[in-house]
Formats: sequence, structure tokens, C-alpha cells
Amino acid sequence: MKNRILFSIVLTVFSFVFTVAAKQEKYTKHTVSKGETINIIAQKYKVTPYDIYSLNPDSQNGIQLNSVLLIPATNSVVVLNSSQNDSQSKNPNTHLVQPKETLYSISKQYGVTIDAIKAANGDLLNNGLKIGQNIKIPSGNGQAVAAPKPAEPAKVAAPVVTKPVVKPTAKIETPKVETPKGETTYHIIEPKETKYGISKKYGMTIPELERLNPQIVSEFPIGFKLVVSGNAVNQTAVETTKPAADVVKPTVETAAPTASSTKKYLEEYVVKPKETIASIANDYGMSEQELISLNPELKRGIKLGMILRVPKGQRKEPVKKEQGNLLKTINTNARKQLALLLPFNISKIESDTVNSTQARLKKDKFLNLTLDFYSGALMAIDSAKVLGMNVDIKILDSQETKNSSNVAALVQQNNLQTMDAIVGPFYQSNVEKLAELIEPTKTPVISPLSKEVGKKYANLYQSMPSAEFLRSAIFDFIKAKNGNIIAVVDTKKGSVKQYIQEMQPNVRIAGLSEKGAFVADSLKVLFQKDKLNYVVLASESTGMILATTNAMLAAQKEYQVQLVILEQNDTFDFEEISLTRLTKLKLLYPSLSRPNETNEANQFDAKYKKLNKILPNQYAIRGFDVTFDTLLRLSQDKTFEETVQSSPSEQIENKFDYAQNTTYGYSNNGIYILYYDTDLTIKEAL
Repeated sequence: MKNRILFSIVLTVFSFVFTVAAKQEKYTKHTVSKGETINIIAQKYKVTPYDIYSLNPDSQNGIQLNSVLLIPATNSVVVLNSSQNDSQSKNPNTHLVQPKETLYSISKQYGVTIDAIKAANGDLLNNGLKIGQNIKIPSGNGQAVAAPKPAEPAKVAAPVVTKPVVKPTAKIETPKVETPKGETTYHIIEPKETKYGISKKYGMTIPELERLNPQIVSEFPIGFKLVVSGNAVNQTAVETTKPAADVVKPTVETAAPTASSTKKYLEEYVVKPKETIASIANDYGMSEQELISLNPELKRGIKLGMILRVPKGQRKEPVKKEQGNLLKTINTNARKQLALLLPFNISKIESDTVNSTQARLKKDKFLNLTLDFYSGALMAIDSAKVLGMNVDIKILDSQETKNSSNVAALVQQNNLQTMDAIVGPFYQSNVEKLAELIEPTKTPVISPLSKEVGKKYANLYQSMPSAEFLRSAIFDFIKAKNGNIIAVVDTKKGSVKQYIQEMQPNVRIAGLSEKGAFVADSLKVLFQKDKLNYVVLASESTGMILATTNAMLAAQKEYQVQLVILEQNDTFDFEEISLTRLTKLKLLYPSLSRPNETNEANQFDAKYKKLNKILPNQYAIRGFDVTFDTLLRLSQDKTFEETVQSSPSEQIENKFDYAQNTTYGYSNNGIYILYYDTDLTIKEAL
């Protein structure tokens, strides 16, 4: 983000334009007529369906009458092999990839292995299988073979749960995995399921799921039998068997619940004002994806008054929170104890015979961060004294790196389990270790700086909102505005594209050129005149940012447009991207902190500068905010946990609005949605 100081000075705008040299490609616009399909349109313009899908990703979900498609010029299409054009009619050795097909299904259709198909197609499949691609189909000896006619599907009766049915033995490559001890649980991949959804269902991470099932690293075929661990919330399509010894035991086929049997476990819920998919899912202890799977209509967005299907009796009663009442209810009678575990790493400094302390301070960024946080914490402690809070403070050196710490020894030597609360350590693995050691006493452990999401403990409080929550919050905000949402996603941001496709299916993604460059027309054809067009830009490329914002500025004559980013992006600080450009597009983004120009904030700045001869940076302010929020919560008639359940707080720049996780512990959901205004200030969006 732009430095706060930039907004307090008058900016002189120079007429300097940063030009990115790129070959301009011409595109034809085609309006879809009645009865036309992608294949028909591709044949008309002598391009492949893949070329059309590349520029119009939204068309993979179907095309509508009168919708506009971008068609690449014939001379800009790269021919992957000499027989590519009209390959389905002239070359039976290739296969035109259809929607919902996978390498797994194609390999079964032609009786070849996935590896053989990949080897036959060279670099074509490096980025995965794409709809509309023409791929070579090899034979067993490496030569291409004609595609067999698909067999007519046999009529299979619905499974009946009576007695075990022995499956016939078939030559199927089973995953070579480490067999879990005790019972092994399997899951059959259903249509529209994802790795993310299945891993959440069984309390696993995606890497754990891939370790048990190496075959799904590059493919995720429907019908594949996964080895999973843990107990699923909903055991649909799950088989549980004892590990086999030397003989193959019969497998029990279990019928999936029918609609009538599922109804017993569901109830209806009417959407209330200001509710979002995320908030309702959280209230029912489920993921957004699970809620959408019960209510597919949510893919088009959530609306006031919608009737949703939700798990019966699972709703957590929301606790009414009152903003800003902690200062009014301070109890100075009960004495409390707070420990701060900060990574000063004093022993390393003392044993450093090469560098003086002053020299170390100049180059040790982590030490400087620690001292900044500490200076803010000291101001919070001083403020607590002024207000008469009755708290004993213990400051300890956690002696930590990312992979080690002094936590275990500190717990033993200082009886940390008797504390009323502990702030720190800094690294996620170390704060989790501390929470684990003192979990029996339920002593709150506040993680001050880590955004990571790891192991959950009942006494662990993540004070930094996660990146996943920030993404979800900004999408919830713009969806509530009923705007038209379009995403421009750099090819290097594969995880962002996957997140949008899986979790924000109503968002349309603009197509890129064959080389991954931004195409202005692919954005403009998605604009709507009767709505505010939000353009979500995910890229760290200066060229792509300039090209996208240039197209948006040019479109302002005809359309309402606003630029959106999902997280802090340092590229926007480069001088090539002027502040004026961002204010004209009212850059909108989620933030952990806010600019604060109130009298209280100015007084804090002045006092800090008087003590430290410098204005506070973000870590100093964070140190104050986390420590003072903790001190306030300890100085109440309620327990620390009761205060986070009932009372959010807002300090100098940070908000603390904790929500209980669906498993254990709490996460801070206190964030701000900010935008750059035309008067060169940052404001909170309403």
C-alpha cells in the first residue's frame, strides 16, 4: 500500500507513460446466435474450441443467446501439430477434450495409461488438461491408435443394502500407500467434489490427502477410491473396512442416502439482512463449500429472504456483542498475571563476537521487529497503569527461530500454566507448542503476529485474521453491493484462480492471450452498463497491472468500474503505478489495520515519538494494540474467553473481533474494507 505520508502532501502529476512493449493481437467479436455451440463457432472461424475457451473462460460453463465471444485471429493461433485443424474428422489418433473430461477418464476410454498420454503430448499438458484441446492418443507401444467407439452404457440397478457383494477382480492400479493402523477409511470421489472439500470433511490437509493418494497430485478423477483418515461429518459415499491380511475380503456396497432420508437431518433457514454465505456457514459449523453443496442456488450469490437448507439443530446461538464497552467495565480489584514471550534472542547477541550490538541492530530485521513490538507493548503497559488496571507483567525471552524455541523450559521454570494470559511467541509452530503445553489449565495464548493456520487448541487465540478470511470478506462485501464481479488473474496466481473457481463460482474470469498477457477486449465484453463493475486483479506484474488499469480508465466513459485486490500488493507501491491512477479507480481492498487520524491516535503518535525519537511503525502499533486489548480483557469481571465471546474492541489501528472456530480455539475476524478516495485519502468502505 502507499505510505500514509503520501496522502498528506500535494502530488505533482507528470505526463509520463510507462509503456510495455508487446505484440498487439487482433480479435474478432462474435455474437452467439440461436442453436450455435462452441464447436460450431470454432469451425466457422477455423480455430479450435480451446482457443475460444482460453479467451472466454466463462464459456466453459455454457454459452447464452446474444452473449459476446472473443475469437482470436486465425494467424495468431499456434498449431500444435500439423494435423490439429479438423483433427477429429481427419485424424482419428487424436481426442478433442470435452467438458468434465479428465486424463483418468480419457485413459480408461482408450485403454492407455495417463503417463503414456502425457508422454505423447510433450509440453502440451504441462498446465493440465484444457477443454477444447486436441491431444494425441498413443497405443501400448507408443504409436497412436484410432479412438474406439464408446460402449453403450449397461443398465445397472440401484444398489440395495442387503448382504455383502463381492466385487469382481480387475486389473486396476491401486495406490501404493502406507496402510494406516487399525481401520482404514475410504472415500469415493463424487462429481463436483474437490480436494479442499474432502480434506476439510475428514479433518486433513491437502498435502496429507495427496501423501496417502499420490495418484491425485496431478489428477482428481470422479469415482476414484481415496484413502482418508479421521471421521467424516457426513459419511455419504464412504466405505470402511478392516485392513486385509493375505486374502481379499468382500467389500460392502452402501447405498447413498435418498432425498427423503436426508430431509430428516435438514431444516430451512431464511437469510436475514447483512448475512453472508461465510457467516451462515460459520453459525452452522460447516464450510462455505458444504453450505453451497446443500444449496446450489448460492453459486449465483446470496439474497435477503432466501430459504436455505441447513443441518438440523446445529446452529450456534449468536452472542450479542457490544462495541467499545471494555473501558467502561474495568475491574481494578482482582489481580491478574500476564506474560509476554518475545524473541529477543539475548544469548545470540551476547555470544556474537564479530558484530557489536549496534551493528547487529543495523542488519537484523527480526530483532528490529521484536524491539518495535516491545516498544508498543511498553506503552500499553504504561496506559494500563494510568487506568489503574491491576496486572502483574512478566516479560520473557522466547529465544526462538522458526524451527526452535525456549518455550518448554520457560513453561517449567516460570509456571506459565498459572498465568491468566500469555502473548507470544511470534512463530506459529512455537505458539502452538506453548498452547499445547498449557492447554489443561485453559490459559489463553494469544498469537500476536502469525497469519498461518495450523493446529487448533482450545486455548489458542489467533489475533491476526487469516489470508483466507480476508479473501472471503472482500468477496462478501462486493457481492452484497449486487455488482458485476470480474477477475483478471495472472497465470502465476494459480491458487487464486482455483479459489475463485471453487469458492466464488459467480465471479467471471477474463481470458488471457496465449502467452498469458492481458487482453483488453476480454475484460470489456464482460462489463455491464446497469451495474458497478468490480474488477478483481490478482497479479504482481507491473505490466499487467498497468494494462488492466489502462483498460478500466478507458472504460470509465461508458461503465462504472472499481478496482479490487485481495491482499496487500507491494507492486502497487512502484512509482510507475501512480497514486492518481489508483484513486481514480477507487482501489478497494481488505486490510488488517486502518489509518487513524483521531485525537487519540495523534496523541499516541506524539507520546511515542517523545519517548523513542521516531514515529511508531506498524509493528510498534501492533505491539500496543495486541497488548492493550489483552490487558483490557483481563481487567473484567468475566473470564478472558467470555470477553472475546461478548465484546469486540478497537484500538489504535487494529480491531479484535474473535469468533470461535468450528473445531477448537478462536480466530480474529476484525478487519477493515478500505478504498482510495479521490481526495488522496484512504477511507473505510461502507
